[in-house]
Amino acid sequence: MNLDRKLAILADAAKYDASCASSGGEQRDSLGGRGIGSTDGGAGICHSYAPDGRCISLLKILLTNFCTYECLYCVNRASSNVPRARFSVDEVVQLTLDFYRRNCIEGLFLSSGIIQSPDYTMEQVVEVARVLREEHDFRGYIHLKTIPEASAELLARAGRYADRLSINIELPSQAGLDALAPEKNATAIRRSMARLRVHIDDAKEAAKPMAPTAQPGLPPRRAPAPSFAPAGQSTQMIIGADGSDDRALLAVSAGLYGAYRLRRVYYSAFSPIPDAARALPLKAPPLVREHRLYQADWLMRYYGFEHGEIVPAQGEHAGMLSLDIDPKLAWALAHPERFPVDLNRAPRELLLRVPGLGVKSVDRLLAARRVRRLRHADLAALRLPLKKILPFVLLADHRPHRTLDAASGLAQHWRPVPTQVSLFAEV
Repeated sequence: MNLDRKLAILADAAKYDASCASSGGEQRDSLGGRGIGSTDGGAGICHSYAPDGRCISLLKILLTNFCTYECLYCVNRASSNVPRARFSVDEVVQLTLDFYRRNCIEGLFLSSGIIQSPDYTMEQVVEVARVLREEHDFRGYIHLKTIPEASAELLARAGRYADRLSINIELPSQAGLDALAPEKNATAIRRSMARLRVHIDDAKEAAKPMAPTAQPGLPPRRAPAPSFAPAGQSTQMIIGADGSDDRALLAVSAGLYGAYRLRRVYYSAFSPIPDAARALPLKAPPLVREHRLYQADWLMRYYGFEHGEIVPAQGEHAGMLSLDIDPKLAWALAHPERFPVDLNRAPRELLLRVPGLGVKSVDRLLAARRVRRLRHADLAALRLPLKKILPFVLLADHRPHRTLDAASGLAQHWRPVPTQVSLFAEV
């Protein structure tokens, strides 16, 4: 099979993995003509975005889509009737370098099906990163998908070459894995996550400034420890392949953030696959459900919400996020006793719970109210969404005309949910 055909098969096979963001990578540049690539370069093909808004282009492929595992939700499972291909280590290396030299990519996202054994597969994946880093001095971004059943030594080696590592938890419960991915074990996945966290924490601790030197005027010495996955680790959960509700998914995410300091949990709506098993649903869940989970995840990470308060535990839609309105507005409408919020006096943590106010806008309001009392015109000057905010706040010259108890139509003040196109649809 020629290289073009392999690339077509293995790039298509990798599209179902959403956890390929490149935020948080260590900055490396090709200085003095040495080295290839940079994690601090300009924009390229749109694959993912850095925190500052730069588009980071990644070559996203599998080493092989041959696999000995029988994960029913995976198009590359052992019994799946799909074209198969396998790259050699040198082919992946040359593809990465060739695409970079053509200014098509700025990094590599590499995953793989399981061939022979988890250790053998992981060794091949790590070897790609080693050759790029050590033999070609590649300075671009590398994200490796790791295999939880692989040895601790291989996981440690992967972190020395990759900017980010990820281990997909796939489903939130062991019962779900037993039913749909019998070869995978939740305990092994979490054990590997814990090992990665220890390595990442040790590398950060070793890189901290040491005690000042005895000679005055000299800067503190730094430990010459190598970095380990400076962009941290991430994971992915499949939404809608089993019966897990949103409350269970967010509870698992909160636990992963707390226990392993993951940088991101990605939510991937189940997509029906060819020759699907009868245990799988016939239709994909609505993509807006995936969107609402990302919004809820954001509330946990940046807005001070606990996972248990975002999703209703009782009622007609217990355990599920509303598809009609975003979770922050839904929480506000469910807690009218917390509103209206006085923008001139309320603490930051309460301001963050006002629908329509984001982290940056709250910080701007806090800065502005240090020098004057906030008024309606100040919100307009900051270009904030007034029709979203005003029903929930008090200002020096504004008070809501009606209470939230009588405001059943407040959700209509917000834009309707946009129609979403599948990530893999032909457009």
